[in-house]
Amino acid sequence: MKRIFFLLMCCMGMAFGAQDIDATLEVVKKFGSLPKIIVQDIGKEYSQKEFGLKVSKMLAADLKVTGHFAVSEEAQTPALVFNIDEYRQLKMDLVARIKAERKNNGLLVSLQLYDINAGNLAFSKEYTLNEADAYPFLVHKVAIDINDYIKAPKVDWLTRKVILAYYTTPGESEILYADYTLTYKKRILQGGLNIFPKWANEEQSVFYYTKYLDKPTLFRYDLQTQTNTKMLSSNGMLVASDVSKDGSKLLLTMAPNEQSDIYLYDVASGKTNRLTHYNGIDVSGNFIENEKRVMFISDRLGYPNVFAIPISGESSGNVEQMVFHGRNNNAASAYGNYIVYSSRETSEEFNRNTFNLYLISTQSDFIRRLSANGVNQLPRFSNDGETIMYIKHEGNQSALGIIRLNYNKTLLFPLKGNVIQSMDW
Repeated sequence: MKRIFFLLMCCMGMAFGAQDIDATLEVVKKFGSLPKIIVQDIGKEYSQKEFGLKVSKMLAADLKVTGHFAVSEEAQTPALVFNIDEYRQLKMDLVARIKAERKNNGLLVSLQLYDINAGNLAFSKEYTLNEADAYPFLVHKVAIDINDYIKAPKVDWLTRKVILAYYTTPGESEILYADYTLTYKKRILQGGLNIFPKWANEEQSVFYYTKYLDKPTLFRYDLQTQTNTKMLSSNGMLVASDVSKDGSKLLLTMAPNEQSDIYLYDVASGKTNRLTHYNGIDVSGNFIENEKRVMFISDRLGYPNVFAIPISGESSGNVEQMVFHGRNNNAASAYGNYIVYSSRETSEEFNRNTFNLYLISTQSDFIRRLSANGVNQLPRFSNDGETIMYIKHEGNQSALGIIRLNYNKTLLFPLKGNVIQSMDW
């Protein structure tokens, strides 16, 4: 049972991120401090009120998450005629006026962004959506546009879809995709054990996942056509842990002969190439260094730790230990010269152990602890390296955690009543 638990906890891990500079510096240089912004819902009619409050509240929350704005909490009834002098007296820098209107099953959101210092309407824009309930994705786009206006560091990760598997009953799990706050959720697969979803392309229109039939089987699901394609099966275990940038190759964890190893899988030909040959546990392979090397988790030190090999595979003397801190490091993600990993810090036999996240540099002795308590697992960098998403388990439910590395911000978004098995974004 301990062995199965280790394999399940280790299989996943990677993408990108982290810098050691303060990314708010240029924003502060421009404004003297973080720009103060207020978000107002200016919809007056009943049809505009249904989503107006939801949209304005989420936009204010998004702007806080970026770390680039001082969001005003002042309650204020906005006047129909905009008066810039009124907001100068309040020492506002920006005012975002939002109107949301239901259009059949869709949604129309209008934004007017006023730059108080410039004394003008900075820009106005309309955003449309065919599915009103998916409004969080639309709001995230609005936040990105406002962020881009002040020329702050990009926050395009806000619109990334999160795909996750979560347990419903023993031996049963479902897969859904959601926005990063888990406000919008759409169930994709149910029935049986559906686990380890992994996005197959940058567009996030296709994903891989493992389903347990008579043996673990890898499937490819297309969200646009709703088609499910069987890829291959393996004894023991089978997990797609990473996808090459062009989508042509996968890194698989397979255990056809009892012990798990890392395999490189060619999508076009269906051929596999075994990369590790250790008589123990090798799992959770991820592409690093422009896909020239593979990082993975192995127990070859007698406990789980992070290693790397060339993309050509393991040979005598070419296995490099990547992490030298911690005694049970069971998941990792890398970006540039940085690695974030999960490390077990207690050895409770009957109680849930503590797993904390650490950030290290491969170029120095730099170590930074990112979490303080609880069970923090499966960290994954954003594409820009400034944000880490992870899973936090607490009691009988889980949450998605967001760490904004350059802003000392950590946020949790619970999946109420459910335990998340794994996720990708």
